[in-house]
Amino acid sequence: MLPVIDKPAIQYVVEESVTVGLTDILMVTGRNKRSLEDHFDRNLEIEETLARRGDEAQLLRVRESSDLVSLHYVRQGAAKGVGHAVLCAQPHVGNEPFAVLLGDDLIDPRDRLLDRMIAVQERCGGSVVALMEVDPRDIHLYGCAAVAPTGEADVVRITGLVEKPGPGEAPSTFAVIGRFVLHPGIFDVIRGTGPGRGGEIQLTDALDSLSRSRTAHAPVHGVLFSGRRYDTGDRADYLRTIVRLACERGDLGPDFRAWLAAFVSHDFHETR
Repeated sequence: MLPVIDKPAIQYVVEESVTVGLTDILMVTGRNKRSLEDHFDRNLEIEETLARRGDEAQLLRVRESSDLVSLHYVRQGAAKGVGHAVLCAQPHVGNEPFAVLLGDDLIDPRDRLLDRMIAVQERCGGSVVALMEVDPRDIHLYGCAAVAPTGEADVVRITGLVEKPGPGEAPSTFAVIGRFVLHPGIFDVIRGTGPGRGGEIQLTDALDSLSRSRTAHAPVHGVLFSGRRYDTGDRADYLRTIVRLACERGDLGPDFRAWLAAFVSHDFHETR
């Protein structure tokens, strides 16, 4: 629910799903996350007030979040890791491929990453993971993929995964970011995956097992992403995200860019 300008981060993620035609969404939540449900629910009192005032523009904005998709919720119960959170979705997902979008990773809507991942999964089967090349000094912060080339420049075959590798353990500089398109066979693999890094059930550990198997649930492919990604889970990147998006907004950008330029060139130096 962290605000990114005038919407919570989770709404950007839901809107990304809608743009690729995914309109049945399950949110895996936990304790003290009721605000998520409230945000996407109707607020009839506010809507009635705005309707009486004739404020159609604001009324449309209030209704926007509740009209986006069909939303469902399940409680994870205990924070046992992303793998366990995915497993909580099995009764809703059933036996079909599904997408997992982590709420602190925002992908710029101009960069159609999820579209590409769905197309690769439909053609190749198995599961598809989003990968992004990062500075070698930062790879320990991510899941890291060992990869083999395919016939497509932006698609690789994943041959192994390491969650937050220690010094000398990283097989590449390709980091797993928060987008997955998964074969339903992943549920059985997660069920057989024990706690890993941090004592949690890691989705990357389950995908690592899947990438090394020869079952019908394999293979695991990676889509190499080089577009605009915003990590709201990192304080500095969260601030950069707000500045970038505000600068690009038609309603905010011109005035905000002018203020920012003046602050950086004059005000900031005077306060140091």
